[in-house]
Amino acid sequence: MDMKKLSAEFIGTMTLVLVGCGTAMLVGCDAANGSGYILTAFAFGLVIVGMAYCVGNVSGCHINPAVSLACLFDGRMKIGEFFGYCIAQVCGALVGSGFLWLIFEGAGIEDKTKGFGANALAGVKNSFFIGVVVEFLLTFIFVLVILGVTSDKAKHGSFGGLIIGLSLVMVHILGIGLTGTSVNPARSIGPAVFAAIEGNFEPIKDLWVFIVAPLCGGGIAAFVHRAWEGRK
Repeated sequence: MDMKKLSAEFIGTMTLVLVGCGTAMLVGCDAANGSGYILTAFAFGLVIVGMAYCVGNVSGCHINPAVSLACLFDGRMKIGEFFGYCIAQVCGALVGSGFLWLIFEGAGIEDKTKGFGANALAGVKNSFFIGVVVEFLLTFIFVLVILGVTSDKAKHGSFGGLIIGLSLVMVHILGIGLTGTSVNPARSIGPAVFAAIEGNFEPIKDLWVFIVAPLCGGGIAAFVHRAWEGRK
């Protein structure tokens, strides 16, 4: 197992949760409050841009089990490496959430630690069904962009990281008001665990949606991408 790759995935996912979920905690992401909503979307997207150019040459900058699963199905990694990536990503998300707890408790604004930027379905009618549909579709779109941009046939030069980051902003703009936008099981697991520690069990109850739907969306995106490239 390549520890350089695993450490890159750990740090990348930790940064995603620290900055993305931290911004959601600080400014709120209510759809009625446009500034917080947009700031949260851009926080997640800008982390991906930064990490793509920071750790992309080390690990590929998956920092997302759904992306790793798509790369596995696309033949870009082996099964053992996939599980190593997933473990590193989840650990990074947990540590990122731990830093958020430390920062917000230390700053005396512990009232904001009830959610930790976790995903939930409380505000969605027909919540489980709609949540699965939204997370599946948004992950499918996001991962399909990643596979296309990073394909050997792509001709985007050094702009790949920027394109992927802006794509994450795009799916967040639609998804925040519906599910909080996960499209990333690790990003959902870390905050949900710390929200439960603080006594908020709603994210844990809904967590299966944010694990199953993104993984299915990423997996299907890989098969579509392979078909487009003429591979079985």
